[in-house]
Amino acid sequence: MTRKKKKKSPNKISNLTNTILSLLKQERNQSFNYKQIASKLGVNDASSRNQIIKTLQRLKAKQEIEEVERGKYKAIVTAEYYTGRVDMASRGSGYIISDDFEDDVYITSNNMNKALHGDEVEFYAYKRRKRGKLEGEVTKILKRAKSDYVGVIQIHKSYAFVVVDNTKMHTDIFVPINKTLKAEDGDKVLVTLEDWPEKADSPYGKVTKILGKPGEHSTEIHAILADYGLPAEFPHEVEEFANQLDTSITSEEIAKRRDMRKDLTFTIDPKDAKDFDDALSFKVLENGLYEIGIHIADVSHYLQPDTVLDDEAYERATSVYLVDRVVPMLPEILSNGACSLRPHEEKYTFSAVFKMNDKCEIKHQWFGRTVTYSDARFAYEEAQAIIENNPKFVIPAKAGISSLETSIPAEVSLTGKLYKTTPEIAEAVMVLDRLAKKMRSKRMRSGAISFDKVEVKFDLDEEANPVGVFFKTSKDANKLIEEFMLLANRKVSEFVGKQNPKKTFIYRVHDEPDEAKLASLQNVVSRFGYKLNFKDRNSVSNSLNNLLKDVQGKKEQNLVDTLTIRTMSKAEYTTNNIGHYGLAFDYYSHFTSPIRRYPDVMAHRLLQRYLDGGKSANEEEYEVKCQHSSNMEYLATKAERDSIKYMQIRFMQDHEDEEFLGVISGVTDWGIYVEIISNKCEGMVSVRDMKDDHYYFDEDHYALIGKKSNKMYQLGDEVLVKVKDTDLVKKHLDFHLIGKP
Repeated sequence: MTRKKKKKSPNKISNLTNTILSLLKQERNQSFNYKQIASKLGVNDASSRNQIIKTLQRLKAKQEIEEVERGKYKAIVTAEYYTGRVDMASRGSGYIISDDFEDDVYITSNNMNKALHGDEVEFYAYKRRKRGKLEGEVTKILKRAKSDYVGVIQIHKSYAFVVVDNTKMHTDIFVPINKTLKAEDGDKVLVTLEDWPEKADSPYGKVTKILGKPGEHSTEIHAILADYGLPAEFPHEVEEFANQLDTSITSEEIAKRRDMRKDLTFTIDPKDAKDFDDALSFKVLENGLYEIGIHIADVSHYLQPDTVLDDEAYERATSVYLVDRVVPMLPEILSNGACSLRPHEEKYTFSAVFKMNDKCEIKHQWFGRTVTYSDARFAYEEAQAIIENNPKFVIPAKAGISSLETSIPAEVSLTGKLYKTTPEIAEAVMVLDRLAKKMRSKRMRSGAISFDKVEVKFDLDEEANPVGVFFKTSKDANKLIEEFMLLANRKVSEFVGKQNPKKTFIYRVHDEPDEAKLASLQNVVSRFGYKLNFKDRNSVSNSLNNLLKDVQGKKEQNLVDTLTIRTMSKAEYTTNNIGHYGLAFDYYSHFTSPIRRYPDVMAHRLLQRYLDGGKSANEEEYEVKCQHSSNMEYLATKAERDSIKYMQIRFMQDHEDEEFLGVISGVTDWGIYVEIISNKCEGMVSVRDMKDDHYYFDEDHYALIGKKSNKMYQLGDEVLVKVKDTDLVKKHLDFHLIGKP
């Protein structure tokens, strides 16, 4: 008797109904037959095809899809679709931030459909069954936020995986062994996404650069740049092009410019600056007015459109200032050479020259190309010494320079060279300081916000190890330069902005603060005893200024400064002028730093075009350039912050046995964030490590509260902490909580 063969059970395709529905919704403008769907799912056996056919019939019967022609199906779309940006949370779930909804829309990991952090996506939304909050599903990826990721490679026999550093990336990246660039196991690499097959759990990629061993200084700095797509060096052809430029000062070119070489001119910059893109000139006129020139490096003279040099500068859009280095927008021959207004050198400049009286009233203004000669270079500290020494002098009725009634230091040496501090320069600095203070006072009365946030700086040894931390604050000398740069930026913008007919220009705009964020700020600062008044625009700016002044020198200063900045809208570049709220200007542009900002180069070109009587430039073309510049500025800022965080963690590695006094700067359900008062380093205390009680998060009081003891750790409280763990790769700093002092 022959035994009957047992029928082989067909392989059942898991979650087939949802998979087909999702596929048809993503391609809702097209129709598909069962063969095309099978191909997209990567199956071709008879059993799978039969399952697809039956599922299609079932979905059609339930009226979830329609048969538009024989055997071809489309999704029946009943939902309204929106667009937004993904903000990834933990384990693959996240939120979509969309202008169409006041609240963010929650997306489960199952409904993320291969979207990654920052991606621009299409989605539909519905009410959650529980609590009635919005939930959604991604239906289409419109634009990937990025394609390059930094991570550590894990090599296997015939394949590899890259574990991405960024915690917002919820999946590893699969790399075939022949696309690893022969990286060694454990190397930090840059990997580019190439594909994400329908049935694959992870995207596929290839290694494009080996950065080095994790934790090493050079590796981590280059990893920061690579993670944001920022270049570490110039292409050979760009360097070569720049090196072949004629950087000499010629009589033919001087003849085309206003010659201001005989005017007293000097620069004031940070003591470690290498590029000087702005200088001031000062002259007392016979009629008693001051002629003050703001002279800016004429980068556009060398940076000509449609060249590899200009293309590279546009792509970079900005210089990047990391803790231990500058990644310049322009090659060194320009940034530190031809375009740098170095002392005792003639340079081509683009200038804004004002005649003003002692009340800062502008009686005449002039814009155009010039040639200048810098008589001296000062560090801010040197100019500050002149201001603080306060030499007294009298402005004569006739032309000439007054005599000093008190002596000032004859030599200054912070800049590395000994320049004589002449009475003429001392007088110029003192007059400019007095005028700057009047302009600043007027600006503040008009509703400007005074952000003098403390900057964290590091003392580095020869191997770039942090041996100390110090704080950079803005003094009178810094504010002197700031006010005259603001004057030039405002007046250039106003000059173009008021032309009739309207002319296309690059504006730096800043919208009014968000009311919800102001309310949130009020809730936080009230914990420290501060009150704010948001009745109208003037009361908002007055309240914020008083708050920023009141917290100076107090333990909560950095926290309050940071939170106040976060209430502000983000400044950006655009051709649509809406004014600058933070500065209280109706017209404002960036004109004064073309060595390090491409928008300033564009402003120079457009201003010269209109001075020459040219027609208005194409607005759409320049709006695209504005958006690119804003995006690159954002990435550069993120990289700069990451480099500070990285250096703070390196610094704390050498202080693991010390106790530090800190302020609670953030409270979440997973722990508290603590900022050390003495060095501004911020780390986290995990709630899991707080063993003395079971703590729960009280959102209303910004606090963690012990269930048994009622012990409270609240935003703004002082606590003692000790270093628990320092992770240079993930840029995490973890603390042990010792308790309250």
